Amino acid sequence: MISTTGTVCPHCGWPDGGEPFQVLSRHATATGRTEWTRCGCGSLQVRVVDGGGMRVISRGRPAARSGAACR
Repeated sequence: MISTTGTVCPHCGWPDGGEPFQVLSRHATATGRTEWTRCGCGSLQVRVVDGGGMRVISRGRPAARSGAACR
């Protein structure tokens, strides 16, 4: 997984705060919550949501699709 501080997905260019993304799980923390999400391109992401807002702290690459190249 890649640590990131950017505001867009490096794989598809979609804004981190934009839809579509699929929430896979949410977990409460002392300061907010941690969310595991999947970007529209398929990239798995770990998001921290707290008083400072939302940020993606780690992400993986989209799964390789048969017959199609990843962006």
